Amino acid sequence: MIQNKAIVIGLTGGTGCGKSTVCSILKTYNTYIIDADKIAHSIIKKGNNAYFELINYFGKDILNSENEIDRKKLGKIVFSDKEKLFYLNNITHKYIIREIKDSINMAKDKQEYNYIVIDAPLLIETNLHKIVDEVWIVHCSLHTRLKRLVKRDNLSEEILIKRINSQTPFEQNKKYANFIIFNEDGANLEEIIKQRLKRKV
Repeated sequence: MIQNKAIVIGLTGGTGCGKSTVCSILKTYNTYIIDADKIAHSIIKKGNNAYFELINYFGKDILNSENEIDRKKLGKIVFSDKEKLFYLNNITHKYIIREIKDSINMAKDKQEYNYIVIDAPLLIETNLHKIVDEVWIVHCSLHTRLKRLVKRDNLSEEILIKRINSQTPFEQNKKYANFIIFNEDGANLEEIIKQRLKRKV
């Protein structure tokens, strides 16, 4: 049964905590997923405003052979330099936020969904938590995160720890959460999510 008004959930959490797994479960509940990472990838494509702003700041060394922005090259630069990470976010966030808001409005206008989920690592840092009905944070131990990320990204622990340390700590963000999912290995996420959504329908 479709609700009269879709509930907007802001889903966040550090890399390796399992946001994608939570999203895959939420999809089975008639949910429209807005993936902030996918939007971030699309807005830096060649020809877009963010593309030219990034080249203007970082230079052409961040381009690949097809003159597209090489995200791995860019990542190596910003994850070891907080000032450059700040400038990257300052350039891209305005475009990402605008597209997310447009996507929410589009999904609401369709009146087809029970839930609209913004899957955004920087949900709170970009103040997107202020436009949602609920904030969900997915969290797990550093050990579990590293184990998952080494397997997923095939990168060294040293590089992965730099990425993790560049993100806002869970302890700082948890005060904004309406719901926290502790996603250690073996957690029954389907049941955890089912019980939460029962309270919302």
